[in-house]
Amino acid sequence: MRTLPTLLLVAAAASLPAQTIQVSKDNRTIAITATDHVIVQADIATVHIGFLAYGPDSPTTYATGSRISNAIATALTSAGVPAEAIESESQNLAPVEDYQLQHLSPAEQAQRKFQLTQNWTVRTTAHDAAHILDLAIKAGANQSGQIDWSLADENAPQAEAAAKALQDARAQAEKMAASLNVHLGGLIYASNQLQAEPIRPLLRAMSAAPLAADQVAPLAINPRRVEKSATVYAIFAIE
Repeated sequence: MRTLPTLLLVAAAASLPAQTIQVSKDNRTIAITATDHVIVQADIATVHIGFLAYGPDSPTTYATGSRISNAIATALTSAGVPAEAIESESQNLAPVEDYQLQHLSPAEQAQRKFQLTQNWTVRTTAHDAAHILDLAIKAGANQSGQIDWSLADENAPQAEAAAKALQDARAQAEKMAASLNVHLGGLIYASNQLQAEPIRPLLRAMSAAPLAADQVAPLAINPRRVEKSATVYAIFAIE
């Protein structure tokens, strides 16, 4: 990691005369494009939680939804989740479509005339993701589970990927220079371009055995790994 500041300084300094570089017999250079990547485990989790509630009419459905909504919010804040980490995504109270009721009994249809849905995201550490999801589900969040994984510091792995790519570029340039029986000089220009960042899943463990309702353990959730890639275009002098 000590090489990262050097890379950034060289790239910044070289970017100024980049437009005046001329490739000719009087200014011999070798240009290389190289790509490398870094894989790190996510340390931030954005947990998606929500619920769906039914009722025979709009006021009853709203009252049920309000009770569940506030129970979920209280469970999270009582556990120490900061209010600013909880963000509302959507909430909707609407009649249930007839086609959704056609396979239900008349009694069930009468109790499902309206539905209320509400969704939030909760930003937390990757370590606490399972705990947050567990709290929400046990408080009534019956439509929950998606987790978005990310990094608290996006710049460090990107810089590391760029540094590795630059090292690869120099290694390729040295081989090319050797094949031409010339000596590779210093770096005179470098630029990098960030690439797509796929998320690499880890295997998830399965729960061992059923527990009593009040003893259900949180789901076994492992943070995913995030890949950061960079492509470097480097120009080296030939001596």
